[in-house]
Amino acid sequence: MRGMKAKVEKSFKSDKKVAKKSEKMEIEYIFGKHAAREVFTERPDVVVEAHLAAEFSDESLIRLLDKHKAVRVKILNEKNPPRGVSSKSAHQGIVIGIRPDKLTIPYKEFKQILKITPHTALLVLGEVQDPHNVGAVIRSAAAFGLAAVLIPPHNQAPVNGTVVKVSAGMAFRIPLVTISNVNTALRDLQDSGFWVYGLEGEGTTKTTTEKYVKPTVFVLGNEGSGLREKTKELCDELLSIPIHPRCESLNAAAATAVVLAGWAAQHEKALSQQGS
Repeated sequence: MRGMKAKVEKSFKSDKKVAKKSEKMEIEYIFGKHAAREVFTERPDVVVEAHLAAEFSDESLIRLLDKHKAVRVKILNEKNPPRGVSSKSAHQGIVIGIRPDKLTIPYKEFKQILKITPHTALLVLGEVQDPHNVGAVIRSAAAFGLAAVLIPPHNQAPVNGTVVKVSAGMAFRIPLVTISNVNTALRDLQDSGFWVYGLEGEGTTKTTTEKYVKPTVFVLGNEGSGLREKTKELCDELLSIPIHPRCESLNAAAATAVVLAGWAAQHEKALSQQGS
């Protein structure tokens, strides 16, 4: 721990030098030992700083921090923690600052490395505005073997600390792809052989009977208004989940999990592929 204290002191001395750079850099904060281990194991490249409580003594995490000399280490002010972290949060004495922009990959770059097979599926978000829903569907996409989650910039919750936290670390394990426009991306994917399903409560295609035989795209719309009209028109089919009449609908995250689980049941190979 002595070496870590020295690193903290050195970090404080260099803080003034990096202050201007940090102001320009967007930083989001995640907290807790599990989240810290996940990011250092899967995506250490996105970590820029770590705030540790004065009495923090988890040796395994301290060793991980010691391996990454570029990460600035600071003493955690537990009464006034970093932005977005409540003083009442169960942070377990560690808060990690990450660069969310480094978690995403541009669409063109992703498309160049994407291997398209009948077992390939993608999830496109279309104006999903609750970060809890975004985090939950990222977790489902990772769990059910999807190749990536595509995220537009407009009217859409960005990838932030809440998204990462709710995803239970899956935001570090599945490609998150930035697209400039939902409909433009869908057209390009259709040209590449993908069949596009829009998730729609009134859809005529039922999840219980549909056979997913082609590379597949699922499009999730806004929590309140659903898919935009032009996006609906572009979809090859509108997909709905049969539910009991006593229940009006499922929320966005629950509905997505049901749909993706149904797809995965027909594509067990996707569940066993590393990096898919």
